[in-house]
Amino acid sequence: MKLINSFFLFLLCMFAVTSCNNSSNTSDAGSTATASSDSGSVDGFKLGVQMWTFRMFSFTDALNKVDSAGIKNIEAFFGQPLGGDLKGDFGPEMSADTRVKLKELLQSKGISIVAMGVISPNDEAEWIKAFDLAKEFGLSYITAEPKKDQWDMVDSLAGAYGIKVAIHDHPKPSGYWSPDSVLAAIQGHSNIGACADIGHWARSGLDPVDCLKKLDGHLIGAHLKDIVKFDDTKAADTVVSKGVIDFPAVFKEFKRQSFNGAFSIEHESNWYHNLPDVIATKKYFDDEVARLK
Repeated sequence: MKLINSFFLFLLCMFAVTSCNNSSNTSDAGSTATASSDSGSVDGFKLGVQMWTFRMFSFTDALNKVDSAGIKNIEAFFGQPLGGDLKGDFGPEMSADTRVKLKELLQSKGISIVAMGVISPNDEAEWIKAFDLAKEFGLSYITAEPKKDQWDMVDSLAGAYGIKVAIHDHPKPSGYWSPDSVLAAIQGHSNIGACADIGHWARSGLDPVDCLKKLDGHLIGAHLKDIVKFDDTKAADTVVSKGVIDFPAVFKEFKRQSFNGAFSIEHESNWYHNLPDVIATKKYFDDEVARLK
């Protein structure tokens, strides 16, 4: 009996050791998964930079600035000179060789293009070129202001490519300055949603939180900017949290809606020296979003 008890005690110890090892492996796997799926996100919110912020620089130089800010996602725009050893501008006309080199450059920095825009193609052929480019670079969505007679066509293409189109709201007199006009485009078009440009709504005299609520369930992306004066279409940009917009309330509403798109910092000010402004906005974003937990 004593021998049997010893044997069972031995088995119990072996089981405990095995369980502890398995528990440790599970924890490590979970940590790895968290790190690999983060992609520059904070509490599920993904932060990026709209490259228009660095429009005074080449794409290559702008990418270096994004990298130095510790941000891993970008929204590209058509026409930015590529720079470095890359020929031409970013857009559908890039050669196959240039596209390969651009992908290598992005990969070397661990930065992804999640979206591009704001575009307003003239016809279906131009839209197809845009979708082809978006598909090749693995974009999540295209930010655009399509012509009203293109809604059906754009929705159809977006569905075929599996890439959403997010309608952007430039301020008055843009046709999409109000969430109501964006909702009109979205109606009956399941592949079209909204890119919420927070600053432009405030420029048009609209409460950003009210606008977000109107677009509940349709938000695909967002442009993160603050302005110095409400209801002034010419109001200058400032560092997010330094202007007139109530960003804690804005982030709270995005959180309520379980937003999982990208916030693209778009700082249209201090053009040649705005990297510190972007870094300050990132810090504010990280701190504020962390408070939502």
